[in-house]
Amino acid sequence: MKNRLLISLVLGAMVALAASELAFSQGMNKENCFYLNSLHATTRGMAYWYDKAQGGLETITGVPYSKAGCIQCHVSSCDSCHKLEKEGKSSYSTEEARDQKKCLACHGRESFMMLKIDEQQKTTDVHVAKEMTCMDCHTSREIHGDGKIYNSMKDPGAMDVTCEKCHDSIKQSRSHTVHNNKVSCTACHVRHVVSCNSCHFETMLKENKRVSLPLHGWKFLMNSKGQVSSANMQTFVAPENKTFMMFAPQFSHSVMKEGSKCEECHGTKIDEQIQKGNLDLSWLEKGKEQNLKGVIPIVEGVRYNTVYHNYHEGKWTPIANPVEPKTQYVGYGTPLTKEQLKKLATPQKSAK
Repeated sequence: MKNRLLISLVLGAMVALAASELAFSQGMNKENCFYLNSLHATTRGMAYWYDKAQGGLETITGVPYSKAGCIQCHVSSCDSCHKLEKEGKSSYSTEEARDQKKCLACHGRESFMMLKIDEQQKTTDVHVAKEMTCMDCHTSREIHGDGKIYNSMKDPGAMDVTCEKCHDSIKQSRSHTVHNNKVSCTACHVRHVVSCNSCHFETMLKENKRVSLPLHGWKFLMNSKGQVSSANMQTFVAPENKTFMMFAPQFSHSVMKEGSKCEECHGTKIDEQIQKGNLDLSWLEKGKEQNLKGVIPIVEGVRYNTVYHNYHEGKWTPIANPVEPKTQYVGYGTPLTKEQLKKLATPQKSAK
């Protein structure tokens, strides 16, 4: 009798526990957990540019974002950043979440730039040189969200970080005076960006794995928020060797104290080629892909040529005569105008 009573009590407790867990899981929704609306949780940034409504990659793949494998990058729970294992026990820690290694584990492009390229070339970002980490600039509101669904981190209000928040007193140098707030800090003070070339869509779809060929040593320019800003390029290879190219504003965590010299942007050979309407971004040299170095203006109507590769069983193979890519300008950025290109094409020399 006692055994039956004990069993009944245990079963009752289990049912009650299961019911409470079910209620808790059902209660976790976007109405009462604002994190679920954050960019880390929704990956809306990727969904936004991928969507066919934005002229994105979906226009050539025909695969909706929910089935494209991109969603694997979202941060589904607090554990991803805050979980701390110590002596066989788990706990939550804000200190653990502030560890830069946690950020760079997911933000691969910045990891490749900061921990490999800039480290090897001894071109350390000025903030890294001062031993600053991600959370010295970024806020918990950016990371956790504020309940509002943003389309992108470039969506107005999504990010709190600006250069001016720390650098509120800016020396009125010749460059600052001449540009007269028409050129953003990033256009001159970002050293370079890392671009993902030939991102292989089929591998992402079938193997849930992202593969691409990184290119660096260049910096793109396009308009964003009323200023000329630093930007980046990314290319894709879809089934049937369809190709896709996108340009978007991007802040790179490779910042230099002294800005670019006037002659690095104005009156360059790259400017001359762009005026002719054709520019080779990358090419094959002795079987290896090489890429252009320097500052590259993005202007609509210009043909930007690059090598496209297929990926199969761990090997990259250049595609002969690839189809001309569909081009997308996204991320709240637009190409430079012909008038802006004309100004860039005019040679300028830095003051000695």
